[in-house]
Amino acid sequence: MFVISIKSIELVYNIKQYGNMSTKKQIVFPRLAKLMEQIGENIKLPRKRRKLTTIQVAERAEIAAQRYISLKKVDTSVAFGAYLNVLRVLGLQDDVLQLAANDDLGRKLQDLELLK
Repeated sequence: MFVISIKSIELVYNIKQYGNMSTKKQIVFPRLAKLMEQIGENIKLPRKRRKLTTIQVAERAEIAAQRYISLKKVDTSVAFGAYLNVLRVLGLQDDVLQLAANDDLGRKLQDLELLK
């Protein structure tokens, strides 16, 4: 158990209660698995261009080397934060802003609503 004091307010976080939550792997459809493989490849190539080893990237991203290896494969238990830290190490963190940036379907639905 640890205590964080913020402006006289104490927040107690019980590690026993929250720290043992197991990570459940998500089931993904084959098409999404291919996308995840492509993401892994998109992370591997910049690492190689920068002549960084897997260990170097993992250490700089403050994740275990095995977690970095899982990140490059179709392992749905890898946290999004791990991806962000690896992208930060590679200088590609702003690429995340492209996620869901092009919402054509949402814009069409919004336009249909405006026509009513």
